[in-house]
Amino acid sequence: MPAPSSSLRPALVLWLYAAAITHILAGLTLTWAGDSGLLDGYLQVLELSFWGADAVPTAGHEQQVWWLALFGGTLQSYSLYMFALVHLGNRLKVAAVWGWLIAGILLWAPQDMWLSAQQQVWSHVWLDGFALLVLLPPLFWLYRHDRQGKE
Repeated sequence: MPAPSSSLRPALVLWLYAAAITHILAGLTLTWAGDSGLLDGYLQVLELSFWGADAVPTAGHEQQVWWLALFGGTLQSYSLYMFALVHLGNRLKVAAVWGWLIAGILLWAPQDMWLSAQQQVWSHVWLDGFALLVLLPPLFWLYRHDRQGKE
């Protein structure tokens, strides 16, 4: 028997809050852990896609760490906006808020997947696909649920 919408809605909103917080933490990690050794495996995958089996020049590695840190700040900002939209969608129960989150994800994911596939960074393609699978169904459900509540 399906869960009643009164208990499913808070669970889905909580899931989206958790996703936003996870993105904030990931952004902080990318910004501040580049030289810590924590991201060495990830950096190695990225460097292999650009440098192949050749030795990565020190300047190339440093630039890659810099790009990760820069992207981390962008991810933190995006995540804060995501958190705010989830909060507004939850409080206001306006379907348009969920629609904007859906639009943002559908704007980002195909481009990110395409660019990652071009460089053969398959971990990004898989991670983006996973993000689509765990974010879009709750967002579509909330969009539909809150839209029905206004009719």
